[in-house]
Amino acid sequence: MSITSSLTSTTLCGASAFPRSIEFPRNHLLTPFESSKICLTTHSKNNATWNLNGKITPVQGIRCHAMQVETRELFTAGKKFQLSDVIEGQQFDREMLSAIFDVAREMEKIEKSSSQSELLKGYLMATLFYEPSTRTRLSFESAMKRLGGEVLTTENAREFSSAAKGETLEDTIRTVEGYSDIIVMRHFESGAAKRAAATANIPVINAGDGPGEHPTQALLDVYTIQSEIGKLDGISVALVGDLANGRTVRSLAYLLAKFKDVKIYFVSPEIVKMKDDIKDYLTANGVEWEESSDLMEVASKCDVVYQTRIQRERFGERLDLYEAARGKYIVDKALLGVMRKNAVIMHPLPRLDEITPDVDADPRAAYFRQAKNGLFIRMALLKLLLVGW
Repeated sequence: MSITSSLTSTTLCGASAFPRSIEFPRNHLLTPFESSKICLTTHSKNNATWNLNGKITPVQGIRCHAMQVETRELFTAGKKFQLSDVIEGQQFDREMLSAIFDVAREMEKIEKSSSQSELLKGYLMATLFYEPSTRTRLSFESAMKRLGGEVLTTENAREFSSAAKGETLEDTIRTVEGYSDIIVMRHFESGAAKRAAATANIPVINAGDGPGEHPTQALLDVYTIQSEIGKLDGISVALVGDLANGRTVRSLAYLLAKFKDVKIYFVSPEIVKMKDDIKDYLTANGVEWEESSDLMEVASKCDVVYQTRIQRERFGERLDLYEAARGKYIVDKALLGVMRKNAVIMHPLPRLDEITPDVDADPRAAYFRQAKNGLFIRMALLKLLLVGW
């Protein structure tokens, strides 16, 4: 990456303290970053305050020394970039994805080892889930424990936390950060993860925010595609099912846009079509996409068929709309018959009836391997956020 202006950081007790984020003009970014917001925050988010005049105000009583830092080194020297939070798919570029996947492969070795890792010994992770979860919550908790850390958990914070008494999300975050070193949060409102990250002084991971995004799912999805197909450039992917409410497909579309010569097919009932913001993003980033109502035809062309369930919980009381949408597109033996021999079927799970059980035995059914990959990606993210490289 090349940036024409330089940055100034301060040194506080030997640790470099950067502003939470810095906005650069797009024309200063010469590599394919889709977002011009670059996060430079170290683990201790609020060591210093970045004011509107572009100056860093040090913590009172600590002497600071300014030095010039070239931004290039943060992102390319030994692949050592900074992660402060994991909030959305747009925050990652190809280089960062490659580096995270390298760490995930190291985590696979740790998971297979007979000895207990103590990499995160002494660290506490709080899982704050306002919506139901099985795979995401358990894989994060497993990831933390496999690296020697401990877990504080609430699996239904919407009903069994002070949120039921009317406590604001911001107050909950300020409280929970006092008990833990990192927060993993699932919330029913889109944008809640950004609010949490803006409030917290410790890392926040978005484990799904309503119909918004699910970035760690997208990371494990792309990791799975690379593992199964052997490449990420030049692939065709069918996103199938509830594309209007599915946060997994939104985040996955953002990440697929980082790669070359990718084509995305959207296959869904009319009532749950992919929203225009994703289509506009893909178009703006030169990604070819097409909407289709013929899953059989699309599946015959694709390397990946990414099936999702129709999400009843997003329809509220309009069950008539839910019934109109469900059951339109099913992955079954007949679909397997038209798919390529080296293609894969993926699903973020849970599934209902959108993939028939007799598909499970086919080697192209990758969804349980996909779920296992979530452990390695989340181990990697916890390591990078808590102890770095």
